[in-house]
Amino acid sequence: MTKPAADFGIIVRAAGGPEALEWSELPTTEPGRGEVRIVQHAIGVNFIDTYFRKGAYPWPTTPLIPGGEAAGIVEAVGEGTEFKVGDRVAYTLPIGAYRTRRVVPADRLVKLPDGIAFDVAASMMLKGLTTQFLVNSCYSVKAGDVVLVHAAAGGVGLLMGQWLKSLGATSIGTVGSADKIAVAKASGYAHVIDYRAEDFAARVKDITGGKGCAVVYDSVANDTWRGSLKCLRTRGLFVCFGQSSGPITDFKFTDLVAGGSLYATRPTLFDYIKTRDELQMRAADLFAKVASGAVKANIGQRLPLRDAAQAHRELEARRTTGSTILLP
Repeated sequence: MTKPAADFGIIVRAAGGPEALEWSELPTTEPGRGEVRIVQHAIGVNFIDTYFRKGAYPWPTTPLIPGGEAAGIVEAVGEGTEFKVGDRVAYTLPIGAYRTRRVVPADRLVKLPDGIAFDVAASMMLKGLTTQFLVNSCYSVKAGDVVLVHAAAGGVGLLMGQWLKSLGATSIGTVGSADKIAVAKASGYAHVIDYRAEDFAARVKDITGGKGCAVVYDSVANDTWRGSLKCLRTRGLFVCFGQSSGPITDFKFTDLVAGGSLYATRPTLFDYIKTRDELQMRAADLFAKVASGAVKANIGQRLPLRDAAQAHRELEARRTTGSTILLP
């Protein structure tokens, strides 16, 4: 194997704000058995990256390399893998993607169909697979279901609107500013509510004729969870899969009783792609949706990897729409 001269990436030496993201030269390692090394062409940015940066989640190593999804080309392979040099691949892993090259376990990679570009894949591996398991496995959305999705103009939200429309569901989205309403509507939402300008729970009751929703997908958490419970029908499901406004700290089981024997869950993608078979099944379903045209990537921002701090500032200030991509 020919070892590249240099590798670069973003590291965090101590938890903090976006300024803690530091451009640095990194050692390039050789893949061992069951591993491959990728030259990365596009890296996705997600809210979970900011949680790690701030120290809200424990770090596997110090310094930390953030990032959970990327796509690129296999540059070197270890023994015992199905991949070969030159394969186009993508992955989602909990941490470590903000770098130009990376060694990853081969069983966490999926091959990219020819029709899917690197930036599209990098914008969809974490967010698209999250959408896939949320609407199929966390709750199995059916035609005719009424579904509420918070952060409808965000990366997951825009994919969710399209996916729900393809299933024949009636989707209601909430956004944090008036200028995001049109963006969400263009991605399949039947109704879009600016939750900063009006009581979204009251509006949902109006839209549903007082019946409420079958399921609420909430990635905002602290600012929205109480209203989310009010939006559910009897025995409805509250799915909290993120916490962009901070974690829920005062939830009680009796809150579920008051709403009508409600259910609540706090899932994470990695529990739904633990096995290679499940990862490949969900990725194949995602890629098929993209190939059919039912789901399209919405990449709102592209920045150089070196400017990851600016990407984090924009994301945390809610100034982004769709996905943000870093280009090595």
